[in-house]
Amino acid sequence: MASSVISPCFSTVARRRISSSLPIVPSQSQSHPSSFATRNSPFVSIKASNAERIQEAFGSDPSSTPASASSSQVQTGIWIWRGYRIRYQYAGTAGPALVLIHGFGANSDHWRKNIPFLAASNSVYAIDLIGYGYSDKPNPRELGGSFYTFDTWADQLNSFCSEVVGDRAFFICNSIGGLVGLQAAVTDPSICKGIVLLDISLRMLHIKKQPWYGRPFIKSFQSLLRNTPVGKLFFNAVATSDSVKSILCQCYHDTSAVTDELVQIILQPGLDPGAADVFLEFICYSDGPLPEELLPKVECPVLVAWGEKDPWEPVELGRAYADFKAVEDFIVLPNVGHCPQDEAPDLVNPIVESFVRRHN
Repeated sequence: MASSVISPCFSTVARRRISSSLPIVPSQSQSHPSSFATRNSPFVSIKASNAERIQEAFGSDPSSTPASASSSQVQTGIWIWRGYRIRYQYAGTAGPALVLIHGFGANSDHWRKNIPFLAASNSVYAIDLIGYGYSDKPNPRELGGSFYTFDTWADQLNSFCSEVVGDRAFFICNSIGGLVGLQAAVTDPSICKGIVLLDISLRMLHIKKQPWYGRPFIKSFQSLLRNTPVGKLFFNAVATSDSVKSILCQCYHDTSAVTDELVQIILQPGLDPGAADVFLEFICYSDGPLPEELLPKVECPVLVAWGEKDPWEPVELGRAYADFKAVEDFIVLPNVGHCPQDEAPDLVNPIVESFVRRHN
């Protein structure tokens, strides 16, 4: 989130600062072609003990992918939760359970470069949070009260683990998904075994982070978007290929990953009936938990990794999370933007594997 505007996709300032993550075209199996050796700088870790863990994660060849990963078949399922259809993807039949949680505006396809790799030695699930991707998008105005909140998504996640996964699980989260994972772990500590946070949202638009004199202006702007035709006009004006491509080129440090196919895949679920209402509802959500409020309550181990070139959630601010007791490591990912799991899976996948192996 950001302090100056509401939307991550629809204003010059917001596109630079609001926390979001964006979906990629689905794939049955694909490993990332880039190599750790091509990066210009090594990992930077806040905690000195992490050096050995990084070496453990990568072994002798950090760019290698297990042979079985290339043959892991990603399947799609539908789960009914509270009467709504929830789409998820899964692969792998053995090993600890991992649940991958996307960020704002994204869906489980954002993990397409991670699922096959991780499924070689884990049971991997990636879920579309209600309101996003190809899950149902109930109209918040018809539900009464606040629906699209971290409490709702945390309940969805914990119910998913109980009813579909059938086991305790590790939560692997990006951006806003990190708040979902933390809230779920705090709500029911018996379910989560550990959390990996990739560029978690700082929620800079949260009401607590605004100066007193700025709060009325933010509330007025949010009311304008939610309660007048301006919001829908705003959404429609930016829901174009050119706008989405521009946003992606800011989100990803490596802009070669921003393809025409990627842009079109992002547009499709975002233009489903109800998507605009969900979007407007969430960008007007200025309360709820902050990561610094949830982390002290988490009982499981946490690893934080951050893209060095994240334009929306600056790594300089993220470093403060290394000081929380539950956070065992803070890793800076060199030359990577806001969505490291997709832009640099060659860095992220081994880190996740190592973390899971240590705590399983």
